[in-house]
Amino acid sequence: MPVHKLRSDGKPKRTPAKRRRGKKRFRRLVYGWMDRLFGAASEGSLSAAKAVYGEHETKKDFIWNSIGLGAWGIMFPVFTMIITQLLGAEEAGLFSIAFVTAQVLLYLANYGARPYQSSDVDEKASFLDYRIARFVTCALTLLAGILYCRLRGYAGELFTVTMAIIVFRVIDGLADVYEGRLQQKDKLYLAGVSQALRSVLPVAIFTLLLLITRSLTVASIGLAIVAGIAVAIVTIPMALLETPKSRQADFSNIVRIFQQCFPLFIGLFLYNLINNIPKFAIDAFLDYTSQLYFNAIYFPAAGILMAGGLVYKPLILRMTAAWNDADDKKTFDKFIIAIFGIIVAITVVMIAFMLWLGIPIMNFLYGIDFESVRSLLVIMLIAGGLTSGIDFLYQVMAVIRHQHAITRLYFATFLVSVVLSFGLVSFSGLLGACIAYLISMAFLLTLLIVEYVRVRLGYAPMDNDTRPISHDAFRVGR
Repeated sequence: MPVHKLRSDGKPKRTPAKRRRGKKRFRRLVYGWMDRLFGAASEGSLSAAKAVYGEHETKKDFIWNSIGLGAWGIMFPVFTMIITQLLGAEEAGLFSIAFVTAQVLLYLANYGARPYQSSDVDEKASFLDYRIARFVTCALTLLAGILYCRLRGYAGELFTVTMAIIVFRVIDGLADVYEGRLQQKDKLYLAGVSQALRSVLPVAIFTLLLLITRSLTVASIGLAIVAGIAVAIVTIPMALLETPKSRQADFSNIVRIFQQCFPLFIGLFLYNLINNIPKFAIDAFLDYTSQLYFNAIYFPAAGILMAGGLVYKPLILRMTAAWNDADDKKTFDKFIIAIFGIIVAITVVMIAFMLWLGIPIMNFLYGIDFESVRSLLVIMLIAGGLTSGIDFLYQVMAVIRHQHAITRLYFATFLVSVVLSFGLVSFSGLLGACIAYLISMAFLLTLLIVEYVRVRLGYAPMDNDTRPISHDAFRVGR
């Protein structure tokens, strides 16, 4: 092969002909989708159209759901890196607290209903029931966002940016019910495609607007608009075209959705608050630059949580089988010990990596110096390991049917976190925020371990529902 057709790594370059073929395939995909969309719309109903994508595509489910979740999960750090490089740390910190506020409110929009909806394979509630419930929670989220901004006295750029990001997250919450429908009908890979597009496209447009206007306000408004367009032309039509038409709504089913999902909502909402209370304390006492630093060193800690999940989530079904077998409880105990050992190992490796190469990489990506927060990064990474253990024990509590204790433990930790975060941040600044987060996570993990030991030794009752957990309860998804 001619030298001029090789890249520096020895691999063949893409020739002009290959690039043209790639562009043609992309255009065919886009034009084909638009033709199908407009054709179904001209016939009066998207739901009446014939589905063209298959069910039970396990490999595609895993690949595309991983891509979708990955794209969705890295949006926040990517946003902050871009803003820091183009506008500086102060503007990135302002955006960070706006995004954190919207992220907390997202749990109100979602209301913990995704696992309940996707595992409702017998459709005891119709898709329309789930949609109506989600429209209500999204409307309440918008109202809560406006009230919060007014109570905090947000004005000018901070108010506009915060509300734009809240709208962006509300759109995310609305899209989730349609992607839940695809998961319910065993087309999780299509939900992953939708989530990936909804994540990548807004980031691209946000970056372009920021480059052109150098205005965080304009870019944030554009972010919300593009997210809405993506949901309107991809997510909603895909769910309607690829799943059966929903039966009519039933008010009693809508009420039941709110009742059944309330414990899930409270647990997830409290846990998310616990994770973000230090950030709100920073917003109250420190500047936006401190907010950026805290969020930047939080992301590697969140990576430990994600890595741990890749290890233990595929093992949940095997753990469930071991727990349900009265003669196999020792195997269950071995799972617990082994996974905690793996989490510790991941944490140690992450700390070593971040202290060696991680900080220089962060210096490059953000364009600011992180050497001054090296010790704080270690504190956050240890807290990340504790958080991974917490998430694992959350899954364990569901397996052993003792999830009713979660809300009580989370509420106690929330109170501790509020006192610690606001007290330590006012006294010790950014160091206080990191220490408060570490202590809060250690406190919650200790409570969960004690509660698990009580159940394992027979001192605490399990929930009345002792049925084995189905595979659908632990399908990969948000």
